[in-house]
Amino acid sequence: MTTTTETTKTETATTPHPEARLNLFANPLTRKFFGHLTTAVRALGDSTLPAATAELVKIRASQINGCGMCLDMHTKEAMAAGETPLRLNLVATWREATVFTEAERAALALTEEGTRLADASPGVTDTTWSRAAEHYDEDELAALITLIAVINMYNRFNVIVRQPAGGYEPGMFG
Repeated sequence: MTTTTETTKTETATTPHPEARLNLFANPLTRKFFGHLTTAVRALGDSTLPAATAELVKIRASQINGCGMCLDMHTKEAMAAGETPLRLNLVATWREATVFTEAERAALALTEEGTRLADASPGVTDTTWSRAAEHYDEDELAALITLIAVINMYNRFNVIVRQPAGGYEPGMFG
């Protein structure tokens, strides 16, 4: 006599997936879209916003949004650019950490409030905006808000398609 046992598995948001649901770079529409977006985002390179601040912003938004691919990418890019493991490990707890400048704290606060729009928050408060404006000029503020909007968009693409994390190498996307 043979006994068969059937095991059922309930899929959760945390179930690991070895491949993305959709290859965003193989699909002609998204490949074209990302090509145009990449060209537009290069304009941020004209800003005097410190590169370290830009990476911290990308990392913090990606932590909030649970985007493993973007965390993989931007922590590795930050390390390759000379960021310290200590600071990277403390981004999520930046308020309690002593390793960030006041300007970086202002950028991280702006990032959090600009990312958590759906969390019944009032959006970016006047206090947060004023603190950021104390440390960054108009062009740097424009770069910050553009960067926050763009990383949130990338996070959403990657979370929706369940883009796997762990295989990124610095400079991989140009």
